Amino acid sequence: MNHDTPLSPLPLRHLADVRCKVLTTRQLRQHGVTAAETTERCRPGGCWQQVLPGIYLLHPGPPTSEERLHAVLLYASHRGPTVPRQGSADAPAEAMITGLAALALHGFTETPPLLSLDRIEVLVARTRRLRSTGFAQIVRSAELPVPQQVTGVPTAPVARALADAVAGLTDASAVRRLLTEAVRGGHCETPVVVRELSRARLLTRPHVVDAVDTLLAEGRAQAEQWLYAMVRDHDLPDPLWNVDLRLPGGPLLGGVDAFWPEHGVALEIDTRAPRPEEDPLHSAFDQKREHLERLGITIVRCLPRTLREAPAQQATVVRTALMASPDREPVAYVVALPR
Repeated sequence: MNHDTPLSPLPLRHLADVRCKVLTTRQLRQHGVTAAETTERCRPGGCWQQVLPGIYLLHPGPPTSEERLHAVLLYASHRGPTVPRQGSADAPAEAMITGLAALALHGFTETPPLLSLDRIEVLVARTRRLRSTGFAQIVRSAELPVPQQVTGVPTAPVARALADAVAGLTDASAVRRLLTEAVRGGHCETPVVVRELSRARLLTRPHVVDAVDTLLAEGRAQAEQWLYAMVRDHDLPDPLWNVDLRLPGGPLLGGVDAFWPEHGVALEIDTRAPRPEEDPLHSAFDQKREHLERLGITIVRCLPRTLREAPAQQATVVRTALMASPDREPVAYVVALPR
């Protein structure tokens, strides 16, 4: 006896009421449809079709975008056992759409339409025994991100989907357009994008590095415009803009984006993209800050996101540092030169 077949299966006509006309072999059996009936309906000229192994479309025409996405997710969720891991249940791992299809779901305009994609990438745990087939492209990961529900579809977060998309692209201009849209469109911050690309080991590819360099330059230019607006709109004293600091006749102390010499306050826009192996306590930024603070100069770290989303808050931080200058030790004499 087949334990998947219910004692009182739903009549076959009830399948016409299924909202999404994509079902697995097991789901068909639960409706009382035998393997022989399924095979008969999927013959050439029949009313059904098999779109992926064990996944059936209950109409003869081409699948819609929603049906293709649903078919890929069903394939990834219902096929291939999970390799048992110590301390974990042998249950199917979570699956989510990633790559170009995920970016399209997130609203990117630089991606091809969903229906035009030859393959739809689906992200699963590395322990899944699955293979890519048809329009289902399996992407494995040791750690799965928390999926986001986009139009009811479990979808990888933008940064992860972007990295998976870039991994399959060799066109430098296409990579650059996607990275630019991710940041300019407000989907994610530049450091997050770069960190995810680094995690995926894509920063060894010259065309990806070139696109990242362009992205970082554009991001810095935009952040500088936000900084200028913050100083102007919140009536802060005019600083020296974009200067290198050095001791008279001594070595270079480092560059800053704004410097108030009479107050001993410097500001730097922090657009770093930390690498996983970087020790934050010994980063270049922190080393420079420690050096300047030993000379009596207060350095304010300023994130692009704060300048964009909370300029008043950032202005308050700067104003507080300026007002506190009389209470600090005298500042060592430093030379400020244009960068």
